[in-house]
Amino acid sequence: MLFNSLSFAVFLPIVFLLYWAIPDKYRYLVLFVASYYFYMSWNVKYVILILFTTAISYGCALALERAKDRQKRKILLFSTLVASLGCLFFFKYFNFASESVCAVLNLFTIKIHPVTLRLLLPVGISFYTFQTLSYVIDVYRSEVKPEHNFIKYATFISFFPQLVAGPIERTNHLLPQIVGNHTFTYEEASYGVKQMAWGYFKKMVVADTLAVYVDTVYHNLYAYKGFPLVVVSLLFSIQIYCDFSGYSDIAIGCAKLFGIDLMKNFDSPYFSTSIKEFWRRWHISLSTWFKDYVYIPLGGNRVSKARNCWNLLVTFMVSGLWHGANWTYVIWGGLHGVIQILENLLFPKKKGKADSKEKDKLFFGKVIWVFLFTTFAWVFFRAETFEDAIYVIGHMFDGIGQPAVYFSFSQLYTYLGLDLLTLLGMICSVAILTVFDYISLKKDVLKSIGQRKLMLRWAIYICFIIFIIFNVPVTSGQEFIYFQF
Repeated sequence: MLFNSLSFAVFLPIVFLLYWAIPDKYRYLVLFVASYYFYMSWNVKYVILILFTTAISYGCALALERAKDRQKRKILLFSTLVASLGCLFFFKYFNFASESVCAVLNLFTIKIHPVTLRLLLPVGISFYTFQTLSYVIDVYRSEVKPEHNFIKYATFISFFPQLVAGPIERTNHLLPQIVGNHTFTYEEASYGVKQMAWGYFKKMVVADTLAVYVDTVYHNLYAYKGFPLVVVSLLFSIQIYCDFSGYSDIAIGCAKLFGIDLMKNFDSPYFSTSIKEFWRRWHISLSTWFKDYVYIPLGGNRVSKARNCWNLLVTFMVSGLWHGANWTYVIWGGLHGVIQILENLLFPKKKGKADSKEKDKLFFGKVIWVFLFTTFAWVFFRAETFEDAIYVIGHMFDGIGQPAVYFSFSQLYTYLGLDLLTLLGMICSVAILTVFDYISLKKDVLKSIGQRKLMLRWAIYICFIIFIIFNVPVTSGQEFIYFQF
């Protein structure tokens, strides 16, 4: 069931009314049933896997609570990690591992055909697996107490707004809200609806519009060269941001309708002034997960510079692999890791605050650098193969020696089918997005609009709705990009 589907438009109000209509102590049951129905709407068979992962982590946490022996606790943790990650590996990485091993052996003239399985990747498996892992690890570290009610714990793992694409929630933040008491407030519900509307704008107006042109090129990549490849690379940077952050906004806004706060997952990442800052603002729930459960256990920055560089690189390469079973994702993650290492070596953090005037002068230059680098790295993320990515990078400047021809709009119309009216709509949409994100650096835009006078406030809402209606593409309704991860 897609957020941007008619079925969800029917499903959500029903769940909302049932949730607030029954006594508070039973509301988690509504969320449990709704979440499993939501997940089974993708494929009924998927429910077996999420139940297995949930049951394993639930049982392990209870066993950890009773176990006092340190060695036994380690065995319990290790067993759970193997079981949960084993499921993830089998469904997501088995074919990739088989093909990679055979490719390496073939280099040494050992001819082996890879064993491949025809498996359908369960939606959201990477997200809920990481959520169960963080729960078990936190219980092992004695940072949280295990939940004894299985249904409440299962609701925490399967909470439908964030089930299939995050945010990846932490136990001490979401679980108490699932089991706690809630009082309906118009202000919170109203804010949630506005945040959902903003998320739908990013997904249906911006991301889905740009996806048409990005997919056109990548589905027949070798027929394109020159300026269209540059344009499509830039468009994909915006598309993936709007697609994923749009989902997060819808998820967070939807949760607010039930009196539940999910963690912020994006914070104007394209206004970052370094790659390190970018990862503090992009997919925050995942980057903090890898920081807490991979980077810091490896030693973090409490080790030698050489070891710290290695820790960073490993963390980002594993993060890349988390996104998909393809070496292009590993390269994408590795590129971000290498740049962060270079930033740490070339621009070490100085004690004290930098001069504010100097920071203002350099701000937009740094922002542009970060955006251009991330755009370059996104090529590896979007390309199906390493060869495809190299083709894009190697041919995007073909013909630049003739600027008048290279930058002509006629190329975009001829090769991409991009007409002037659509281009103007895209420019307006991206401009709205940019202004919103820039203002968001200093204040909550949605809250600020809600505090305006009635006439002005509703004028903004109506204009926004009209703009969405006239700019939603015919192809809108596509799946969110991160569903495949």
